[in-house]
Amino acid sequence: MNTEIIKEKLEQALALDVCIVKGESGTFQVIAVSEIFIDMNRVEKQQTIYTHLADDIATNAIHALSIKALTPDEW
Repeated sequence: MNTEIIKEKLEQALALDVCIVKGESGTFQVIAVSEIFIDMNRVEKQQTIYTHLADDIATNAIHALSIKALTPDEW
């Protein structure tokens, strides 16, 4: 698993204004910015991201994931 694959998956699945993915060796950090997060609490925002990476987490291609999901105003 690499950062470009994760970024591509998230950008295809969600309407993101900004998508930054960093990391390597199964440990990644995601910063996602979108209006879709406006009425969500922190847990709901993270669940939205996790949903689209669940298969990779299940296969341990991603074993550690840090998520910052923000609205444009929070960004």
